[in-house]
Amino acid sequence: MLIIVGLLVVIFAVLGGYVGAHGRLAALWQPYELVIIGGAALGAFLIATPLKTVKQTLRATVSVFKGPQYKRQDYLDVLSLLYELLNKARREGFMALEDHVENPQDSAVFANYPKVLADHHLLDFITDCLRLMIGSNIEPHELEPLLELELEKHHHEALEPAHVLNKVADGLPGFGIVAAVLGIVITMGAIGGDIKEVGAHVAGALVGTFLGILLGYGFIGPLAAAVEARAEQDARIYESVKTALLACLRGYNPKIALEFARKTVPSALRPGFSEFEQHLKSVK
Repeated sequence: MLIIVGLLVVIFAVLGGYVGAHGRLAALWQPYELVIIGGAALGAFLIATPLKTVKQTLRATVSVFKGPQYKRQDYLDVLSLLYELLNKARREGFMALEDHVENPQDSAVFANYPKVLADHHLLDFITDCLRLMIGSNIEPHELEPLLELELEKHHHEALEPAHVLNKVADGLPGFGIVAAVLGIVITMGAIGGDIKEVGAHVAGALVGTFLGILLGYGFIGPLAAAVEARAEQDARIYESVKTALLACLRGYNPKIALEFARKTVPSALRPGFSEFEQHLKSVK
């Protein structure tokens, strides 16, 4: 919602100031300038971006208007799931988790958390980590760099749309200049004719520069920053999973391990200590 408000503020501030200075809005309507700038930016985007990243960028651009992927309840669900699994491992040993990890879709524990089951990236991260803990005598200092490497890879992929959009934003002022130069070429062909026609062509050329800069710095650039911020926030839930599992592997009981994980939850979404303790009692 705040993104939409920001976009509207940009539009009203620019156009309102222009109209307030006695400018005519009709003079800014240059559809062919938009075709040149938008088409060139789109073409460059497609040239420079793999198909997988193109699809990811489109999804990220749409989803950024919906806010963060993981809400407060999602963090509670993930921490509750880990609490159940780690409690079971503490009572029966880690081998008791093998069926749950290998077939999470058929697990009675995972079935209590359908949103986790539906998120295949998060589900794979949880099950892969537990699989390492079940199938080997891996030490915490050996597991931690593996998890860090996995998180770094996931984070890099999640930030690809933001990087791509930033490149598009950087290129838009240049494409605005391209549109302006083409407008000047048209103007040169009209020299000697009606002075009003020449003036209209010059104005159209300048609008090209204006649109390129406005689209780059007023829309696409901030949108790229919003996509990056969302990716950064969504990555926190993986940090919570990593912290809980490493704490358990170091010998802490599940309740303490989950308290460590609670500390990594973003402050705006983090449940209080007493609230979280009561929640874990209800899970137990």
